Amino acid sequence: MRYVSTRGDTAPMPFSEAVLTGLAPDGGLLVPERFPNVADRLDAWRELSYVELAQAVFRLYVDDIPAEDLDAIVADAFTAFDHPDIVPLVDLGDFKVLELFHGPTLSFKDVALQILGRVFDYLLGKSGQHLNIVGATSGDTGSAAIYGVRGRENLSIFVLYPNGGTSELQELQMTAVPDANVHCLAIDGSFDDCQSILKSTFGDLAFKARHRLGAVNSINWARVLAQMSYYVHVCLRSEGPAVFAVPTGNFGNIFAAIAVREMGVPIKRFVLATNENDILARFFQTGIYRRGAVRQTISPSMDIQVASNLERFLWLRFDRNPARVKRFMADFAKSGEAALGDGKPTDEGVDALAVDVSDTKEAMRDIHERYGYVADPHSAVGIEAARRASRSADGIRPVCIGAAHPAKFPDAVIEAIGHQAQHAARHPRLDRLDAAAARRTVLPADTQAVMNYISENASADE
Repeated sequence: MRYVSTRGDTAPMPFSEAVLTGLAPDGGLLVPERFPNVADRLDAWRELSYVELAQAVFRLYVDDIPAEDLDAIVADAFTAFDHPDIVPLVDLGDFKVLELFHGPTLSFKDVALQILGRVFDYLLGKSGQHLNIVGATSGDTGSAAIYGVRGRENLSIFVLYPNGGTSELQELQMTAVPDANVHCLAIDGSFDDCQSILKSTFGDLAFKARHRLGAVNSINWARVLAQMSYYVHVCLRSEGPAVFAVPTGNFGNIFAAIAVREMGVPIKRFVLATNENDILARFFQTGIYRRGAVRQTISPSMDIQVASNLERFLWLRFDRNPARVKRFMADFAKSGEAALGDGKPTDEGVDALAVDVSDTKEAMRDIHERYGYVADPHSAVGIEAARRASRSADGIRPVCIGAAHPAKFPDAVIEAIGHQAQHAARHPRLDRLDAAAARRTVLPADTQAVMNYISENASADE
């Protein structure tokens, strides 16, 4: 399997190179040259455990790491999860919740980043080289990435996050990690500023090469690949085609589901759910991608106005034509707006809805009253969107993504539900965090300031 850039100006490369490269040199995102059709394998896969299924999916896309080594990496990653089912499916009657938050940082990001950290470590151990990982986070990616690479000899990590733009616990999960290879950079700006700095830094190819930079954001294909397994897992346990409701900000999680649809796995529809930062909802409704101002909400991991992974969707939507992708992205970069302009629906299989803060709180309260279930604000956005979109689901009960443990957002949970939810707003992993150990560096929203910090603190090959 080779990987190509959505913008078409990068030579195809194998998986290992794609993982270490992160963002393609031409500024595009790396995608597999094909999506293997697995329709004839599904019956055989139904008997697999979740770990075995994840191993099987990875083998389809990775042919330059020995299968036994790849299987060991995947299996070891899931030893960090504290639920026997790893990704349990909770049936609440009207809908189901796929709980993806039983990893070390209580977020769905752990599913991918526990694997990615081990892949990095494996590849670098073979080459004897060191990698400096740079990532941007709106809340959960940073801590999950840190826990995936903390203390690893061949890796250092620099995480950019909006200063004051995450929950206190999200920030503490990053800054209270004591390992010397971890650097937390609080940027005086929005997540979009952090993401822009990240892309500009990777766009300086000489700087990237000099400091051996790698990416953990969902621009890294391995992140998407790891997330694909749980969508296949659910579909194998469904009586018919599935409906997924996915809260999204950077479009990585829902793109993983779209990639699974490309593989011939039966999926009926997607419900794309955003908060008030509704650029993706508007795009799928109108075909116009228009940047807005970032609004801070109680679902901070979705407070995003520029979704990196949309470029992978555009590549599929434009029939894998990189010239059309480049034109669309150039228009957006120039004016903050771009349009499909071909008169076709953005995607007939996607219902896109936005849920504001007031309705998110009401949904959290109603879910608790009706089902006795406590949902974090991100998951509640997806559940509420699924309920609104139920008419188009053809009577199929939706599977809603449980994005994070409610204990990561205690203030929002207690405000929405009341003190009777206090038990759900606590978790031993979070109780053990030591605020006195927190370390961070505050920097302006300036690419050069961040690059200077990396230059001064990056580790080099010995």
